[in-house]
Amino acid sequence: MQKSTPEDPKGLIYEAYRIDGITKSECRTIFLDWALSLSVDRETAPAIRRLLETYGGDPAHPMSEVLSEGLHTIATPRRRGGWRSRPRD
Repeated sequence: MQKSTPEDPKGLIYEAYRIDGITKSECRTIFLDWALSLSVDRETAPAIRRLLETYGGDPAHPMSEVLSEGLHTIATPRRRGGWRSRPRD
């Protein structure tokens, strides 16, 4: 396994899989850091799929769960409410 890949240039996801006893909460924090470090023009869903192919050999690992959840959440975007969602008078 390579530490640095185009999908994981900082090696954050790689390192998460190597931490013994890592929790799902810790994996979510790492995932957020990874997501925020992606360039704006980078497609997130294909990157997550590639990370799962590369590192996700154990589907029970907390990071595999977080990546799968991230893939599902990205695939089903929701509109957030706000002043623009209210009907105009």
